[in-house]
Amino acid sequence: MNIYDLHKEAWAQLGARRAQLPHALLISGQRGIGKFDLARHFADSLLCENPAPSSTACGKCSACGWLVQGNHPDFRLLQPDALADEDGNGVDASSKKKPSQQITIDQVRALDDFLHVGTHRHGARVILINPAEAMNRSTANSLLKSLEEPIVNTLFLLVSSEPERLLATIRSRCQSLRVRQPAPSLAESWLRQAGIGDAGHWLALAGGSPLLAVELGASEERVLLEALIAEMSRGIELDPLAAAAAIDRVVKAEKRAAPLKRMVEWSQKWLLDLTLASEELPVRYFFTQEQLLRQLAKSTDTPNLLAFDRKTLQYKLQCEQPLNSRLFLEEFFLNYAALFRTS
Repeated sequence: MNIYDLHKEAWAQLGARRAQLPHALLISGQRGIGKFDLARHFADSLLCENPAPSSTACGKCSACGWLVQGNHPDFRLLQPDALADEDGNGVDASSKKKPSQQITIDQVRALDDFLHVGTHRHGARVILINPAEAMNRSTANSLLKSLEEPIVNTLFLLVSSEPERLLATIRSRCQSLRVRQPAPSLAESWLRQAGIGDAGHWLALAGGSPLLAVELGASEERVLLEALIAEMSRGIELDPLAAAAAIDRVVKAEKRAAPLKRMVEWSQKWLLDLTLASEELPVRYFFTQEQLLRQLAKSTDTPNLLAFDRKTLQYKLQCEQPLNSRLFLEEFFLNYAALFRTS
């Protein structure tokens, strides 16, 4: 089972746009459902010289060969250096400079020459931007200039898990495709075929996102999650400074992009389940810790949980900027510990 099987409706909608391509298409949906994979396959199919009846790339022509090698003359992928580093593409491993988590204005400006030369064999030209919310205001405004002056046979594909963070002027110049979460039964079947045991457990933790569930079930993401659960489960017994030190060690050992941001995202899911437990409602993500969550909920209350959850929105934004991870985590766990009553 491939990504098309998970998202047949979205793939059909993409295929319907082949006859008359928009200048820009925004593909959005929750994190980990396969938006980037869909966008990349769509880009490949547009550049393929002999696409299949299903609108997929043939995988055999010269264009497909160039795409596999990463050197197709009519394709550009804009992504943060941190993601390129994770993929092992384009970042100098010997550099001591921390890879950027943003798409830079220089990356967008570098498109100028690419956009104003003829395409190979007079075919399509595709620029894939992932994740689009990784552009700051200056970068987005630089891209806007290209979006305001459409070029024939050129498609900007923007992929975003947080489209509300994009400039309104960017969104207004894009057609939009919302990728829906696949049905749980379909996603679990897909996970089992991918070799993931206890598919239902990992899918629940991933909030129904199958590709995120694959990461959880088969990668080091589990190390970060289990370390975070171990600390947040302590409630009243939590030592904030010791917890910060423990998680900081895990974060610094992480090789994947944005570990602090992912830590905050997991904490938001934990807080949601803790809030549901405090209201005596079923939890959504941490099924195996449900009894523990209900016990912890007795030592806190919903208003304080909601207030701290709002604070995590600020933490998530802070994670995208250079910061001292140890000090950040100390503040985080001091505020989390304050949720629990000691009397």
